[in-house]
Amino acid sequence: MFGNVLENVRENEPIVHTITNHVTVNDCANIILAAGGSPTMADCKYEVEDVTSIANSLVINIGTLNGESTQAMLKAGKKANELGHPVILDPVGVGSSKFRDEFTFDLLKEVDFSVIRGNISEIKTIYKGSGTTKGVDADERDMVTDENIDETIDFIKELSRKTGAIIAVTGAIDIVSSSEKTYIIRNGHPLMTRVTGTGCMLTTVIGSFCGANSNNILEATAAAVCAMGICGELGYDKLEEVGGGTSTYRTYIIDFMSKMDSKILNGGAKIEIR
Repeated sequence: MFGNVLENVRENEPIVHTITNHVTVNDCANIILAAGGSPTMADCKYEVEDVTSIANSLVINIGTLNGESTQAMLKAGKKANELGHPVILDPVGVGSSKFRDEFTFDLLKEVDFSVIRGNISEIKTIYKGSGTTKGVDADERDMVTDENIDETIDFIKELSRKTGAIIAVTGAIDIVSSSEKTYIIRNGHPLMTRVTGTGCMLTTVIGSFCGANSNNILEATAAAVCAMGICGELGYDKLEEVGGGTSTYRTYIIDFMSKMDSKILNGGAKIEIR
């Protein structure tokens, strides 16, 4: 189904330059390693261009913004564009503050993104130019359902057309789409929402998969979303066996990512293509 997407990550060990928030930085680094990549987490504006130059992809996560990090993100993004590296944006919490909104739209003007990954409220905010979020979580009124999925796909395809990026909306139902082709993905488990950073970790997995498959960004992104969801399912099954809680669950998600192979990925993917 996803061909050699995962094998390319394991074989090439892409360096993923990740400028992320300080809440999830350790988990993001660990899941990059588990996926088969190599993390570097430099966020100083004086070195991000050099670090980006030796990486294979760049992930920008705006979870904990400050004046220094915004400058670093802009410089790294422009350097990655210059080098032709995939750049992935995680617009955490966009819609929650004027500063965050203004910076997100500055980023979108200054940097060409290969992938934009967020929850439905974050993606709607980018699409509309304004919006609201429930902190870093999606507003329940925005949730993707079987009833509204067709209209959701329509606006996601339009956003992909406008930005030139693959759009990945994650939630109970995941959607990964270009302007022409859409993957609907139903992997994962609700308990994943009770672990801080699973979305951030997913974005870095996308960075790993895209770093090793830069000529196939749509399928690489869909494969990453499926892989993370499958890890959530397998991790929950293991959790039930041992009677563990959410901290143990986080560990199992990373564990199963490290054990992921093409057979597990292709066999477990629950997808529909439109």
